[in-house]
Amino acid sequence: QVQLVESGGGLVQPGGSLRLSCAASESIARLNIMGWYRQAPGNERELVANSISGRSTTYADSVKGRFTISRDNAKNTVYLQMNFLKPEDTAVYYCNTIPDIYNPSIQFWGRGTQVTVSS
Repeated sequence: QVQLVESGGGLVQPGGSLRLSCAASESIARLNIMGWYRQAPGNERELVANSISGRSTTYADSVKGRFTISRDNAKNTVYLQMNFLKPEDTAVYYCNTIPDIYNPSIQFWGRGTQVTVSS
């Protein structure tokens, strides 16, 4: 069981920045995939970004060039730096991990952190 705790959400104006953090209960160096998802009211949960074994990253088209996912193995923490935020980025952001890339049915979620982009 991997526990994930998100932090860093809040209210920000359009064009602003936030950095989300996801602290894991064990070494993230052993977790193949670490990712961020988001869910806006009335929408399905969608992938925002993920980091695969710390070597490759993927991003949703809607956030490319604005968001950056990174890992700090020493702190067992994954970050999502969000720049040039837009109102449509408003959602609950969830941290996710798939410890074993060859067994994707086993995955863990954090409880989420609210991000609101509004003037």
